[in-house]
Amino acid sequence: MTTRAFVTGWPIAHSRSPLIHGFWLREHGIDGAYDRIAVSPEDFSSFLTGLAAAGLAGGNVTIPHKEMAFANVDRRTGDAEAIGAVNTLWFEKGRLVGGNTDAHGFSANLDERLVGWRNAETATVIGAGGAARAIIHALLSAGVARVRVVNRTASRAATLAGIFGDKVSGHGLEEQATLLAQTDLLVNTVPADLSAPLPDLSSLPQSALVTDIVYVPLMTPVLRAAEARGLRFADGVGMLLHQAVPGFERWFGTRPVVGETLRALVLDDLDAEVTGAGG
Repeated sequence: MTTRAFVTGWPIAHSRSPLIHGFWLREHGIDGAYDRIAVSPEDFSSFLTGLAAAGLAGGNVTIPHKEMAFANVDRRTGDAEAIGAVNTLWFEKGRLVGGNTDAHGFSANLDERLVGWRNAETATVIGAGGAARAIIHALLSAGVARVRVVNRTASRAATLAGIFGDKVSGHGLEEQATLLAQTDLLVNTVPADLSAPLPDLSSLPQSALVTDIVYVPLMTPVLRAAEARGLRFADGVGMLLHQAVPGFERWFGTRPVVGETLRALVLDDLDAEVTGAGG
């Protein structure tokens, strides 16, 4: 019997999850399917209620449904509780469980691409949205001693920092240069403004590590600035790939490996989008 999983959002046509999971299904010879299902916000609650009857083993949840999924599952994992959102659904003994794999994806990507990042004592996170919350959780879980959140609106940074306690502080952009001088790991979570000048990373120590969870374009302005400084950096595609691993294992019973063939497949798809060939 075919095991069926899904990704849902509104809209959902842009999702690369079917490309990733389809690759693993073929690689492992699994009788499974993974499809996009567009669900409007007003229909999302009833969609969740009908998952089991529809024969679905679970799936991924993306914008704008992550918070609604958080509120409507029967049980949430510790990661989902810490991040305040659910992006992965599965069943345990008939109960719908909600997890969040973003922190796992972030950490696994850096373990692969930025060896030594777990030695960082001080991290600076640019941005104060939902993605930043997942990154802060990942950093604290990895043992980072201090996390500073920098945001255009300082009050949003302070509010986000307040969720996590004394190890996290919120700051406005006017403090960024001073904070970067004391940073071991810089993480950007803000979408790229390709019309703006490259960000000023001149105050970062030469030993600092840099990563950007944004992956369109692959070389974001932050990463280009890091490269110009000769700093070690990691792009965001690996986070996209690694965050998909736990869900696939839950639904299909096999833990896949993020390899270079899959990475190349996704990069080709990204190139097609950027150049317009992908529609």
